[in-house]
Amino acid sequence: MEIIEIIAQESGERIDALLARSEETLTRSAAQKLLDAGQVSVNGKAVRKNYKCQSGDTVRFSLPEPEETELVAQDIPLDVVFEDNDVIVINKPRGMVVHPAAGHPDGTLVNALMHYCGDSLSGIGGEKRPGIVHRIDKDTSGLLIVAKNDLAHLGLSEQLKDRSLSRVYEAVVRGRLREDSGTIDAPIGRHPLDRKRMAVTDKNSRSAVTHWEVIARYNGYTHVRCRLETGRTHQIRVHMAHIGHPLLGDFTYGAPSPEKGLVGQCLHARELKFIHPRTAVPVHLTTDLPEYFVEVLSRLGNPIG
Repeated sequence: MEIIEIIAQESGERIDALLARSEETLTRSAAQKLLDAGQVSVNGKAVRKNYKCQSGDTVRFSLPEPEETELVAQDIPLDVVFEDNDVIVINKPRGMVVHPAAGHPDGTLVNALMHYCGDSLSGIGGEKRPGIVHRIDKDTSGLLIVAKNDLAHLGLSEQLKDRSLSRVYEAVVRGRLREDSGTIDAPIGRHPLDRKRMAVTDKNSRSAVTHWEVIARYNGYTHVRCRLETGRTHQIRVHMAHIGHPLLGDFTYGAPSPEKGLVGQCLHARELKFIHPRTAVPVHLTTDLPEYFVEVLSRLGNPIG
């Protein structure tokens, strides 16, 4: 059982609402059950579920282990870009979750892979993430590599660690970037006040490096290419917001309302380079921009400058 500590930022918010907002695995009703069971304390004392927090309150609670759900194979269409006996690369559509989690017990890429590959997936990722070497967000589209056996999984994971596995994304960000290219070298960790978000921070963080270059500038927006040197959660989204250019459609790190008809970040994993873990042959894969991304670019009008 995980013990979590958070600091209330605002006065007047109910404790159950704060817990549900701060922990992605908790609904408000689940938070109330924790409170009723005495699993939540504020400044060292148990409180009722209608307690209203004060700014600076230290809230500690016990997060129960997630309930196990049976992972089932589902016949969901997959866009397979590359496949052999060791590796499969999928062009993941926007809106598909990679693996089962709270709120998404099925309909995920893993469910689809289990149907497509049968038992041919690496077990290193665990029961809920068989074959998954890395992941991309639900609303991010593009290339994702999956291991069919443990040899491939270990080899690809090592390439992630030594940064020889190259991932290149394209995105549309808010505002016009003045420079033609740049590097963002800023550590990323869990947001200190909102566990659903990541942030640039020196506390409990890990090194994160993103290289970017401008593809085209538009009135109020910029189409960019980003190459990951590291692979932290939400890295491109956090880094671009950190320099004042959040991704178009990103409610978590950018504007609070839809822009250009887009709900969810405009981000596509377009290019993937790796060394095949068995043959040692370099593999270079690319994919076209998806329809939603092309439509966004058309709404931006003609490039400027």
